[in-house]
Amino acid sequence: MFPGPEIRSVTNDNLIINVFNELDEPFLISWAGIQNRKNSFQDGVCGTTCPIPPGKNYTYALQVKDQIGSFYYFPSLGFHKAAGGFGGIRISSRPMIPVPFPPPADDYTVLIGDWYKTDHKALRAQLDNGGKLPPPDGILINGLSSGATLNIQPGNTYRLRISNVGLQNSLNFRIQNHEMTLVEVEGTHTLQNVYSSLDVHVGQSYSVLITANQPSKDYYIVVSSRLTPTVLTTTGVLHYSNSAEPVSGPIPAAPVPMSWSFNQARTIRTNLTASGPRPNPQGTYHYGMVNVTRTIKLVSSVGQIEGKQRYSVNSASFTPSDTPLKLADYFKIDGVYKPGSISDQPPYAPTFPVTSVLQADYKAFVEIVFENSEDIVQSWHFNGHSFFVVGMELGKWRPGRRKVYNLNDAVSRCTIQVYPRSWTAIYVGLDNVGMWNLRSELWERQYLGQQLYVRVYTNSTSLRDEYQIPTNALLCGRASGAHKELLLSGFEN
Repeated sequence: MFPGPEIRSVTNDNLIINVFNELDEPFLISWAGIQNRKNSFQDGVCGTTCPIPPGKNYTYALQVKDQIGSFYYFPSLGFHKAAGGFGGIRISSRPMIPVPFPPPADDYTVLIGDWYKTDHKALRAQLDNGGKLPPPDGILINGLSSGATLNIQPGNTYRLRISNVGLQNSLNFRIQNHEMTLVEVEGTHTLQNVYSSLDVHVGQSYSVLITANQPSKDYYIVVSSRLTPTVLTTTGVLHYSNSAEPVSGPIPAAPVPMSWSFNQARTIRTNLTASGPRPNPQGTYHYGMVNVTRTIKLVSSVGQIEGKQRYSVNSASFTPSDTPLKLADYFKIDGVYKPGSISDQPPYAPTFPVTSVLQADYKAFVEIVFENSEDIVQSWHFNGHSFFVVGMELGKWRPGRRKVYNLNDAVSRCTIQVYPRSWTAIYVGLDNVGMWNLRSELWERQYLGQQLYVRVYTNSTSLRDEYQIPTNALLCGRASGAHKELLLSGFEN
């Protein structure tokens, strides 16, 4: 299937997902937005999980603990994401938990993203040889370059779960003559603002409600690239069941200025009175009153290493190790990585290769500032956590800019954009022990080093804080000889 099959679940479900690798190269699936609490072993990225060898399979065991919302899965290795392998994930509320809007007539997943006609291996080779990616060839809606159709009945309201699963372009989503009511962002119920179009940056997910309240005919669904030199556009169809008229009229235009997108982003806020995955209102947690224990400033940059293009964070360009970092931790294997190998603050030094790991204390409450000095929209994702988007402004960040922070109803999410020559600040409680990937969602940059891992550490060995390694864990690199310890671990459990 392209896109892949959707995973539907309910808060606290245990998901058993068996992944078979029928490719001729190693493969992994990761779960964007699924927090895998106390269990980064299952995160499905190179720093936590050994790849599934060709012809083999691996069974993931995930729990969607205390989560609701709209997410997706994707292949995390080898630039496979450029070939597909992604699909939607939805986590519904438990029946006793109130949802702040009436049940929709139907619920659709809409996966949008830019697309290359070139084979992923050729794209990967281009990057491995020091080149850059060309602009994408087009945009897909649910795997189609044209003709994607959503069927609706007059008078009914529908939920659309929209995720940008592309590689590099921010996208604008809109439906001819129909307004959209935003209701959820990456697991948080939001203020129910009404928009005629919505900017969805790379890696982000939104839920909106639309009502079939227009004359019965077909209407354009439009997705176009945002803030790019050349605008790519594709269309689908919103089809009324009793329509006798095809789509017609001009395709609705997208907003042009960056200021429009900036202003829209500032209106996306948490609905403080709505319940999330638990009965208590989302506003019960007063993040603005928690003491910040550490400020981390991350500045992205572009450079070269041995004459080849690389991307970095605080001058550190991530280089994968031969052994997943989490396995090195568990089996106490020295020399795989060095905690603290990336600085809290930008050194403004030449780009250098390193297996970047930021050491952090369990339950620390941290401020992270992303600063973007380039002319593109950046997008950042943090595995294992949601964070509060407290501020975003033009220019360079400085401590005095905290005066503009939203300390009341900032949206909590896991993927955030940073506008050109701007900064974005987040607050995050590091309440999930493990090794967690913090990465650029612009896939060329992620592949060429613009990522790091945050080691959320405690010296406790209690299962209340972190689970044991799965007994079926794949072992590789310098952990290959650890089978005996793994078997003993399973016996003790």
